[in-house]
Amino acid sequence: MGQAGTAEAAVRYLRAAGARGPVEALPRPELRCVRDGERAPVDQREFRRVLGSFATGVTVVTAPAADGPAGFACQSFSSLSLDPPLVAFMVGRTSTTWPRVARAGVFCVNVLSAGQGELCRGFAVSGADKFAGVAHDPAPLSGSPRLAGTLAWIDCTIHAVHTGGDHLIVVGRVDALGAGSGEGGAPLLFHNGRFL
Repeated sequence: MGQAGTAEAAVRYLRAAGARGPVEALPRPELRCVRDGERAPVDQREFRRVLGSFATGVTVVTAPAADGPAGFACQSFSSLSLDPPLVAFMVGRTSTTWPRVARAGVFCVNVLSAGQGELCRGFAVSGADKFAGVAHDPAPLSGSPRLAGTLAWIDCTIHAVHTGGDHLIVVGRVDALGAGSGEGGAPLLFHNGRFL
């Protein structure tokens, strides 16, 4: 599937978010940076090692879902635009949680505080009940889970989805935001494969 085909699939995916019934996950396209017999320009392990030198903040993206709340840990989050207010995050095409977020059409970004490493680990696993024992309340507009003890929360509507290699780039329109109960504390940072 070409770049245009994957973009069209992402659009269909979002349109289906308002529909009743199951939404199929996007197929993982065959992604090639080199032709057969050519050497890859960058070794994937070296790519990961070098880019791990860049420290990032850590968030949990949550959404309401018919079968219970959905959420996943995400370190690829950033502000995107002031006017209109937009944010963005990247999610792997193979994520099993993303289809549930896409169906909801809304999400809340929870900016984690320094003491929330274990909470982050819980949201990084697949298949478990990630919300078991996790205190949260509904974000004011989307109803997405707003986690207790975070530094900040950003309540959003999905604005656009773009393809980006083996990830999707999700753009959210900010509808509401605020400081969490952990305001004033240090952020949870991820650097070289570990929390700081």
